Amino acid sequence: GSHDSFSYWVDEKSPAGPDQATAIKRLARISLVKKIMKKWSVTQNLTFKEQLESGIRYFDLRVSSKPGEVEREIYFIHGLFGIRVWDGLKEINTFLEQHPKEVVFLDFNHFYAMDDSHHFFLISRIRSAFGSKLCSVKCVEYVTLQYMWEKKHQVLIFYHYPLYREYPFLWPGSKMPAPWANTTNVHNLLQFLETTLEERSRYGTFHVSQAILTPQVKTIAQHLVRGLKNTLVHRNLPMIVNWVKAQKPGVRGVNIITSDFVELVDFAATVIALNDLLLEEDAPTT
Repeated sequence: GSHDSFSYWVDEKSPAGPDQATAIKRLARISLVKKIMKKWSVTQNLTFKEQLESGIRYFDLRVSSKPGEVEREIYFIHGLFGIRVWDGLKEINTFLEQHPKEVVFLDFNHFYAMDDSHHFFLISRIRSAFGSKLCSVKCVEYVTLQYMWEKKHQVLIFYHYPLYREYPFLWPGSKMPAPWANTTNVHNLLQFLETTLEERSRYGTFHVSQAILTPQVKTIAQHLVRGLKNTLVHRNLPMIVNWVKAQKPGVRGVNIITSDFVELVDFAATVIALNDLLLEEDAPTT
C-alpha cells in the first residue's frame, strides 16, 4: 500500500486545504509558503497508474470539497488540493479493465469540508466508476481471490463516515484499522509496528501497518526547504524495509503495509515476496 496515495501532484495555485490550521491557511497566501508546503505534502512520486504497475494495491485516500466552489466536485487533499477524485477513480478503473484478476482496496479515511450532499455525490461517483466491480460487505475471511474472481469483483471500498450503512458496497472503516505511530524516530516507529501487530484482531478485519515517519512542526521548521523525502524518508527507509523483510504474513502477522515514496527501494516487491512464506506453509511435506 501507499500512504497519501494521491499526493504525487498537488496544486500550488489553489488555497491551502481545509485540513490545515487557520494560521497555515493565512500564511499560505504567500506563494513561497505554498512551495514549502508542497515539499512536505507530497509523499509519493508515482501516479495511480504507475503505483498499480509497480504492485501497489491498497490506496490511502483523503478527500475534500473546495470551499467557495459552486460545483460539488471532490478533490484529493494533503495540505494542498490534488486531482479530482473522479479522475483518479477512472485511472484506477482503466487499469482494472486491462487486468481483470487484479483487486484493489480504496480506503477513504479522511473527509474535509463535506456535508451529506457531498458524500452522496462522491458515493455516486464511486458507483459510476466501478459498477459491478464493487465487492459488497462480507465476512472478511470469505473474501479470497477465488471468491473475487468468481464474482468478477475487483474493488473493496472502505468508507470512514456513517453513510456507509446505506450502501452494500461500502465497507465500514472499522474493517480497516490503520494505527498511526505519529513519530519522527524510526526506532519508535518499529516498536509501535511490533506492538500493534501483537494487538491485531485475530479475525474479522484487515490491518494496515503504517511504516511511515511523520514530521512534527519542529521537524519542518528545522528543515524547511529539504522536504519530507530528504529529511525523513531517504535516511530511514533501509531500516523500515529490513523490518518488512523480517515479517510473516497471516493471522497475527502483517496484512497491508504502507510507505511513502514506494518506488525508492522497490517497496511493493519486498512486501509481495512475503506471500511466498504462506505458500511454503501450504506446501505438502514429503
